[in-house]
Amino acid sequence: MTALLSVRDLSVHFTTRHGPVTPVRGVSLRVPAGQCLAIVGESGSGKSVTARSLLGLAGRNATVEASSMTFEGRQLLTLDERHWRRLRGARIGFVGQDALTSLNPLRRVGDEVAEPIDIHTGLGREERSERIRTLLRDVGIPDPGQRARQYPHQLSGGLRQRALIASAIAAGPSLVIADEPTTALDVTIQAQVLDLLSAMRDAGTGVLLISHDLTVVARMADHVAVMYAGLIVEEGPAAQVLDKPVHPYTRALLAAAPTIHAPQAAPRPAGLLAPPAPGPGCPYRSRCPIADSRCHEELPPLHADGASLTRCWHAGEESPAELVPLPPAATPPGPVVLQAESVAKRFRTPDGSRQAVDHVSFSLRSGEALGVVGESGSGKSTLAQLVLGLLPPDDGHVLLDGGPWSRLPERERRAQRSRIQPVHQDPLGSFDPRFTVERIIGEALGRPGRRGAAAHRSRIVELLHRVGLDRTVLGRRGSQLSGGQRQRVAIARALGPQPEILVCDEPVSALDVSIQAQILELFDALRRDLRVALLFISHDLGVINQLCGRVLVMKEGVVVEEGATGELLRFPRHPYTRELLAAVAPDHSPAGHPPAPVRHRPEEAPQ
Repeated sequence: MTALLSVRDLSVHFTTRHGPVTPVRGVSLRVPAGQCLAIVGESGSGKSVTARSLLGLAGRNATVEASSMTFEGRQLLTLDERHWRRLRGARIGFVGQDALTSLNPLRRVGDEVAEPIDIHTGLGREERSERIRTLLRDVGIPDPGQRARQYPHQLSGGLRQRALIASAIAAGPSLVIADEPTTALDVTIQAQVLDLLSAMRDAGTGVLLISHDLTVVARMADHVAVMYAGLIVEEGPAAQVLDKPVHPYTRALLAAAPTIHAPQAAPRPAGLLAPPAPGPGCPYRSRCPIADSRCHEELPPLHADGASLTRCWHAGEESPAELVPLPPAATPPGPVVLQAESVAKRFRTPDGSRQAVDHVSFSLRSGEALGVVGESGSGKSTLAQLVLGLLPPDDGHVLLDGGPWSRLPERERRAQRSRIQPVHQDPLGSFDPRFTVERIIGEALGRPGRRGAAAHRSRIVELLHRVGLDRTVLGRRGSQLSGGQRQRVAIARALGPQPEILVCDEPVSALDVSIQAQILELFDALRRDLRVALLFISHDLGVINQLCGRVLVMKEGVVVEEGATGELLRFPRHPYTRELLAAVAPDHSPAGHPPAPVRHRPEEAPQ
């Protein structure tokens, strides 16, 4: 099958003050028209750098090399910026993973979606307006006329992501490169967006999907390429790679993925914490349970193993060391440390007002993890801001350890803020762009003084290690980190003051499943060992099932159902809860939740 996009031996080099860096090494891939190639791998593996290189957006200090890189038969390596601009938006659409930074904060959402229409099509004013409303409606944005008149900061994270997708497909490109396009979306809207991308693919559009969400990959992909340390370590038909993986790293990724099907005591993969091994040999060798001396001496070539290509000397070999049991069950929760009593919040909109949170009540105990789920715009993030004291409630109040919190003047609340810390949904937006990682985390620890500088830095490095990063990121700014690395820095910053309560708004949404497993274990250890209370907001029901003992289900600002997590997921009572579960497992029934099937298509997969 003729490839719409074809790349052979792509390598990307960056020049930094610490020397040259090569995040992508010898990558080859093909995307035929009407098919989806998914690239999966952990944060920092080179996925996003690969995607941006295919758009001419690798960066000024980047050197892009390849034996060949063609799109619609046209060589991309020789294009100048003027010719790249003609391709981007018109023939190649791009969906980035940071919607808030990708959208212009000074432009209304409708104008942002209209830009590729204005540049690349000849639509008149009325046709243009109708096209914008249709696009916003197609990606699942309610009240598209109203939302088109709003600015990005007035939308939830999920709505911003959907607006970004609408902008990317506005001019009808023949190839869509989607970098984590559903990261910020709840399962119902995620299903709607995937249906839209699937319809485009079935109509002949090629899709290059980058995702750490293996459920999304299973639903969309015809072909899967697994990246690790800049290399493709396994690739093949989606059914083969996801059902019968042969590389140890692919098997670890699949084992690490949280689901609503497995009990909370399911085993988790080992060997997820070490960074890629430097020097000759397989970069995965320090984490691989079946590595031997040959793996330390020589990099395996990409060779055929059944229907897949894999880069491993021992592909497919099983090892009992690949799985380790969870820690012992947690002790019962302690006394109530946080309480919301009928809190409510209303916001003004261009067409009137909207009730974001409608008299919500709950209590949170020491050492407990309380999950909050619901679709984008259901009021989850507003509830988090009310709890943190960042917004005043219109009605009701929040109590901290039984004392006043939401009604306190800020100067009185400030002295207690170290007790309750946030992990924001948009980490980059919460960082000062001028600050390095060392300063971002250091500010949460307070000033060290002259004699405490060494201990202060040591504490920062310790916090980075706890979230799976090392000291090499200390001098980087937020814009120089991957999405997953930013989220881990945000979590390290929140842990700095040793809080009693963590309010986590989608804290693992940007993380690949291996690092996600590590962070969830960290949260569980904090809850279990240090008795930290967690208010955990997530659209991922698998994550909620793995971490939280209780869950609230929110819709349109109201808690429609609450209860023990296992019981609620197994026997949902409210129609909306059943709708959420059906979006994850279409064949959901009280007896169980079968996983979403891998798509099998008769067409030839890319080689």
